[in-house]
Order: sequence, then structure tokens, then C-alpha cells
Amino acid sequence: MPEPHATSHATFLTLPKSAEYLGISPNTLYVWRHRRQGPPSFRMGRRVMYRITALDEWVRDQERADSRSNRALDPLSRKPQRRSKAMQ
Repeated sequence: MPEPHATSHATFLTLPKSAEYLGISPNTLYVWRHRRQGPPSFRMGRRVMYRITALDEWVRDQERADSRSNRALDPLSRKPQRRSKAMQ
């Protein structure tokens, strides 16, 4: 992900520029928007726009939700659970 200061002169990015910023294809971002997934967006006139701060926050949320990035979610880092007697 680019450094925030690299695009600090712009507060909003169009869909193609947002896709470039995230390193994904514009089509992927378009599909996510259509499915109401992905980073939050809005219309500014006829253009679909994304706030850079919202893109950065969305990426942080993805990192926190991924067990490979968040050790607290990694099932291999937890102690094995014992079966209760009711289940046996």
C-alpha cells in the first residue's frame, strides 16, 4: 500500500485510481462495489469516488480480520479445547 503522504494532495480517488492505489484491477473494485463489499464509496456527480482515509482503514480492517496477519485469530495459536462430557 502506498504511503499516505504519496497522495496527500488528493482527498478522493476515482474508482480506477483507487484500484491502482490498492493494487487490484478496476473490475475487481467495480464488482465489490456492485456486491456492496470492499471499501466504502460514494457518488460525486456521475463519478464513483473513494476517500483515501477510507481505503487505508479498509485495508487495516482486512489485516485485522485475517488470521495470517492477526495472531489472535490464528486457530493454531490456541490451546486445544476439551470435549465436554455431554458431547461424548
